[in-house]
Amino acid sequence: MNPLGKFLAAGLFVLLAGCTVVPGSYHSPTPGWFLDDEDGSSEGAPLPDVVKVHSIGTGILKKQDIHPVDRGVPPAIDLSDEDYHYLVGPGDVLQITVWDHPELTIPAGSLRSSAESGNWVHSDGTIFYPYVGIVSVEGLRVTEIRDMLTRRLSKYIEDPQVDVSIAAFRHKKIYVTGEVDEPGLFPVTNVPTRLIDAIGEAGGLTEAADWSSVVLTRNGRDYRLSLRDIYQYGNTSQNILLQPNDVINVNPVTDAKVFVLGEVGKAASLKMGRNGITLAEALAENGGFDQRQSDASGVFVFRKAPLAADHGIDVYQLNAKDAAALVLADSFTLQERDIVYVTAAPLAKWNRVLSLILPSVSALYLGSSTEDKLRD
Repeated sequence: MNPLGKFLAAGLFVLLAGCTVVPGSYHSPTPGWFLDDEDGSSEGAPLPDVVKVHSIGTGILKKQDIHPVDRGVPPAIDLSDEDYHYLVGPGDVLQITVWDHPELTIPAGSLRSSAESGNWVHSDGTIFYPYVGIVSVEGLRVTEIRDMLTRRLSKYIEDPQVDVSIAAFRHKKIYVTGEVDEPGLFPVTNVPTRLIDAIGEAGGLTEAADWSSVVLTRNGRDYRLSLRDIYQYGNTSQNILLQPNDVINVNPVTDAKVFVLGEVGKAASLKMGRNGITLAEALAENGGFDQRQSDASGVFVFRKAPLAADHGIDVYQLNAKDAAALVLADSFTLQERDIVYVTAAPLAKWNRVLSLILPSVSALYLGSSTEDKLRD
């Protein structure tokens, strides 16, 4: 056999060997990854300890629709208004009223405000009050301070009628940072403050805010919350009760991205935007499928599994050969850092092999032709 014939035979053997030697950007699915269930409610056979495969169908979309509403928050930050009590601390100003005794109520004159004429809590947590003297009030509720002053004043005043309120809240604060109009620190008062209250105090969100990514830092731990769940889905569990020294940070939407790779018009990363992005939108933004190179049945979304899951990666498959699947794609919402991958069509894989073999075959053929002419 001449050299050209030997090389062509070797090339044919490579073609018959399968796609394991085919170069290029494509995904060769493991058996069991392609799902044929019409309703998409079944799951493919999982690869042990690695991935769990799901078909993008009505079953998945139903789970996706109810997920934001049912998503709760960790018990450590899930507090009710009944558990909230403001405790007085240094910097606060108390307004103490003793009825029928104006000399004790407004000792500095009636033209001054309550915050100016009130009793300042000193750095050691104490105040001074006539007849009673120095009183430690740090860490007490106003009702406890009222009862204590009533008992002590009763030694000097018959049946004293005492009322205590806070004229200025200056001890406890929460911090709001990130993509809000007026970031800063805001006082914690005796009225319970919740997440949307704090965002409102900070002037609301900016155009660049990612309302699905709000990070609460409390006692050195971070918790992710979603204003989108509150406003769009009515998930009030995300509207948590804030505590002193909480830090609320609203991330910019530019930090939330998804990645589109494989046989698409242009592989790139996409910003999700405030309202998120669907699978159909992500594919359209990158030019859609490459009609000559892509396999429409092999559209995958790779997603990191939740921490509590028994596997590492969730893979969602869309069979876009069915026209109805495009509607499903427009209803399938991507999450931050998802990877969308469109596999190559079988013919495109063989064309890649041929594109590597043919130059060598051509060179060998031309070389053989030259040798034959020289012999002649």
